[in-house]
Amino acid sequence: MSPPENSVNKNYSNKGRAWEIRFTSIDPAKSPSQFAPSPALRAKLSKPAALDAPDLVCLSHLRWNFVYQRPQHLLGRCAKNRRVFFVEEPVFSSATDWRLDVSIHETGVWIIVPHLSEGISEETAQTAQQAMLDDLFQAAEISQYILWYYTPMAVSFTNHLKPLAVVYDCMDELSAFHGAHPELKANETQLLKRANVVFTGGHSLYEAKKYQHPNIHAFPSSIEKEHFAIARNLSEEPTDQKDIPHPRLGFFGVIDERMDIELLRGIAEAKPDWHLVIIGPVVKIDPATLPTHPNIHYLGGKSYQELPAYLGGWDIAMLPFAINESTKFISPTKTPEYLAAGKPVISTAIRDVVRPYGDNGLVRIASNVAEFVAAAEEIMGETSEDRAKWLSEVDAFLADNSWDNTWGEMLGLIESAIASKKSVGSWQLAVGS
Repeated sequence: MSPPENSVNKNYSNKGRAWEIRFTSIDPAKSPSQFAPSPALRAKLSKPAALDAPDLVCLSHLRWNFVYQRPQHLLGRCAKNRRVFFVEEPVFSSATDWRLDVSIHETGVWIIVPHLSEGISEETAQTAQQAMLDDLFQAAEISQYILWYYTPMAVSFTNHLKPLAVVYDCMDELSAFHGAHPELKANETQLLKRANVVFTGGHSLYEAKKYQHPNIHAFPSSIEKEHFAIARNLSEEPTDQKDIPHPRLGFFGVIDERMDIELLRGIAEAKPDWHLVIIGPVVKIDPATLPTHPNIHYLGGKSYQELPAYLGGWDIAMLPFAINESTKFISPTKTPEYLAAGKPVISTAIRDVVRPYGDNGLVRIASNVAEFVAAAEEIMGETSEDRAKWLSEVDAFLADNSWDNTWGEMLGLIESAIASKKSVGSWQLAVGS
């Protein structure tokens, strides 16, 4: 159904609860009357096809407004034709007034953030999240819906829900990350039993999990080619990059335990006249552990819209990932993005980069500082003819790669899963009668 004009069910009441649902706005200039979806979005949601489309409720360990990546690409497309609720993990603070913050992103995705008090038990937090979610369902009149999981940890407070289908989009092997919850693997086992369809973020992750579910499909990272192709023809550089000398080797992404810090240090020391441009937030590691050589430039996080302007000024793009448990199954989104920007790429031996990009000669693979430097020198020595030939191969390889295609294929599999579930239900009713 089309969302109410004021975004909340007029018959909804939260009396007696220890929290409130609070509608906030990403844009502080907006008034409460503007919290409802835009007229354009409401018009789309008023079409008969959209009215029949179930809502989608996503449970995520990632913040919507942190880094623009797979969830934003997929669910932003989903929100063009149905309501999408993106439920984040709680924010814990010293405040005692629990609340559920709800805001609507410009894509139409509803961002749901529980706020709870520090120091409460895990059991209390789960109970609160379940009750808050139930309140949200009542307030926003969510009745026909798909549950989409990024985090298995949400299983503990969502098992009571009755969705049309359960989707598990397994982006990473989260249990391999430092600080992973001890119950994560057990929760994932539960989720795999409950899921109607499972997607993986790459082929290596698919290979590791393909026998754990009968309806599992690999969907490696896709791209918005037109967005990153802007980098091929940029004439103006961002102010914080324009004075950095060439040659420039660049990286954008989250800087965390997956980054090979010693590789960065070694390249900077081996080639003091080369400059490494590192873009992205530092997460879960001590920033003091990062090398601070004068030819390494940390420019902080940048928006998705800004990335082509930075890429356009690089000579080489890097994927300097460590080879460890946390990178064993990753399929970096930035690989096709770098290529769409027309930049030569050097990567460490990440399996989903080696196959298919390394095997097809589109990305150079290096295992240590010496190999990385040699690969970069090789790139810098290429002729314009060499580069043109490589670029034509890149464009041919990426021709059918797009987030639109990926979302279309995923949606088809979800609709098939819903139809199959309904068919089984009808058969069971017939047999029971």
